[in-house]
Amino acid sequence: MKFVPVVLSALLLAAHFFRSGNTGAVVLALAIPLLLTTGERWSVRAVQIFLVLAAAEWVRTALAIAHERATMGAPSTRMFVILGAVALFSAASAIPLRPLQRAH
Repeated sequence: MKFVPVVLSALLLAAHFFRSGNTGAVVLALAIPLLLTTGERWSVRAVQIFLVLAAAEWVRTALAIAHERATMGAPSTRMFVILGAVALFSAASAIPLRPLQRAH
């Protein structure tokens, strides 16, 4: 159940890259959650980093769209709310993946 947000975040990012025609990024976004099947600690970290980078991509996209809208004099509040929520969801998806701490 803790993998559902990861998969949803990956699907959203893959759709984002698909829309822009970036096939390599689509494949990468869809493949990254598969790393969790290894059960390795490094794979959990890699997926967490991916999710943080995904959130950064959503923020970057929001800023780019806001710039375009500003030049047209169009409002951008709703877009910021939507993409901000997607960015927050992507980043928050990494939280349940915290690897178990090793006992010393």
